[in-house]
Amino acid sequence: RVLEEIRRAKREGVRVLKVIHGYGSSGKGGALCVGLRKSFRLRRKEGVIRDFIPGDDFSIFTPQVLALLDAVPELRGDPDLNATNEGITILWLK
Repeated sequence: RVLEEIRRAKREGVRVLKVIHGYGSSGKGGALCVGLRKSFRLRRKEGVIRDFIPGDDFSIFTPQVLALLDAVPELRGDPDLNATNEGITILWLK
């Protein structure tokens, strides 16, 4: 399902997707969070996405986020920026 959404977004010219997956109640990341991030690493390696940023790293103090904000400045107003939200992942599409 996520791959379908990535493909659709790319066709429509979307540059960034925010995936809301939750973090799980265990305190170490739920199965969905862990599984999706593993999938995103593979998608990055395959060249399907440019990069992904876990929500807890979505901060102006992270170099890859600064590069993303330069490319997509409207993200500066995103409420999850600098919020350390472990329940989301930002996908930077090609």
